[in-house]
Amino acid sequence: MQCAEELFYSKGYDAAGVQEIVERAGVTKPTLYYYFGSKLGLLQAILDTKFDKLRPGLTKAVARDEDIRAKLYALAEVYYQFFQEEHKFYMLLMALFYSARENEAYQAAKPYYQEIYQAFVSAFEGCAEELGNMHGRQQQFAISFIGVMNQYLTVLYDEQEGEQKIGEEQLFALVNQFMHGIFS
Repeated sequence: MQCAEELFYSKGYDAAGVQEIVERAGVTKPTLYYYFGSKLGLLQAILDTKFDKLRPGLTKAVARDEDIRAKLYALAEVYYQFFQEEHKFYMLLMALFYSARENEAYQAAKPYYQEIYQAFVSAFEGCAEELGNMHGRQQQFAISFIGVMNQYLTVLYDEQEGEQKIGEEQLFALVNQFMHGIFS
């Protein structure tokens, strides 16, 4: 799985072949097919394993009984921590998200995108009374905040040549900037 993740990250899912994966991993094709069924099954196993690291943090952050600013900060912190620990997987996930909708890799990753999205929607729904101007825009706010986080993390990562150092102040500033947009 580690070799496949590295190849999917560096070359893209479609460009990484089964032969290349098994050669790098030091196994045979029958072994890969026995354990994963296919290259898609291997991707699914990677998605399941890695996303299991993100899911508890998202759930815990959404369940917090705090105002929206604190809840968004908690979500941003979870998201950033996951990015820091699993940046190659995170970047692979972003690449899969922007692939063709008919692509089997996109279809495999789609439930995970939807779960992330739903966690952010739930955070906004839980604070609807606090955000009196929401008027059913929970989905828009969730999309916007996820987009801001994704863009911020990927641009900062590129600018720092792999050094993903984002401090508490930067996360607070990001959340505050987003909140300013909501309340303006």
